[in-house]
Amino acid sequence: MQPVHYDLAVITIIPGSSTAMTPFRSIAVFYHVARTQSVTAASEYLHVTPSAVSQQLRSLEEQIGTTLIVRSGRTVRLTEAGERYFELIAEDIEHIIKVTDQLRGTQAPTRLTIRATPTIATKWLLPRLDDFLTRFPGLEVRIDGSNEPTDFSRERVDIEIRHGTGRWTGLNVQPLVSERFLPVCSPSLAEAGSLCAADIIDYRLIHSVKAQIQWRTWFNRAGIKDEGFLRNLYFDRSHMSVDAAALGMGIALESNLMMSQEVLGAKLVIPVRNPPVMEICTQWLVCPHQSLRLPHVRHFIDWISEVARQWHQEQSKLFRQT
Repeated sequence: MQPVHYDLAVITIIPGSSTAMTPFRSIAVFYHVARTQSVTAASEYLHVTPSAVSQQLRSLEEQIGTTLIVRSGRTVRLTEAGERYFELIAEDIEHIIKVTDQLRGTQAPTRLTIRATPTIATKWLLPRLDDFLTRFPGLEVRIDGSNEPTDFSRERVDIEIRHGTGRWTGLNVQPLVSERFLPVCSPSLAEAGSLCAADIIDYRLIHSVKAQIQWRTWFNRAGIKDEGFLRNLYFDRSHMSVDAAALGMGIALESNLMMSQEVLGAKLVIPVRNPPVMEICTQWLVCPHQSLRLPHVRHFIDWISEVARQWHQEQSKLFRQT
């Protein structure tokens, strides 16, 4: 959605009384503040000053007769009345903006901005994204590949696929996929099922340093005493670990989320017989609670949740012998 200017026209809504007139400008300002959870972000989006935004908010609260927003540090928080009001007006405001742009001949597609780590974006999301674009051709999608967690009060990101524990307060957080961590290597290095767990120590170990399950934990689960690793290769990006393993540079402990395509293509195999089962949810859908009321955000959540369910079914078949 492109920045929209409301300076020239004021639409009045008359709820049953000729003297009760609420300017659309104030309602639109409230909508953008509630959506971004920031007076500053809303002011930048609307190309007005933060003080002008605050003035419009005060005017609207006076007209309605209740507090809609309270400040909390750099961010703002909707009151219970503000939550309810935003829920009621969000779709109508978006429709008005769209129709106005149509009449002016400047309609731009609604933009959905998704943040994900470069590995998730490249290895998992991108191969499936065409289906989403086909289903929602009116959406303009931007993928923001970053390992930094989104500050939704300052950044124009609608939803994030976040790696971590899932414990982030003040945000809507829901699990996306569970990952199964397995040792993998090129078939030129070791054939599938040709090794026992203890044999791995004789090979170069590829470490993905930001993964939530590391080789030390895997060896402990396998019942192998940790005597230190003598041959190691470290990467701070999982996709680099996967690629290095596929090139025959060693054995990587990687998530099936990152390397299932390479396993399907026979570029990687699981060299260990009966490896320990280590599964954990590390990928989460994260967004402000207010964003759940935006149609394009709901469309993406519904779509990617269905994709995740299908992926889990495919993985159960692909790795059923491990």
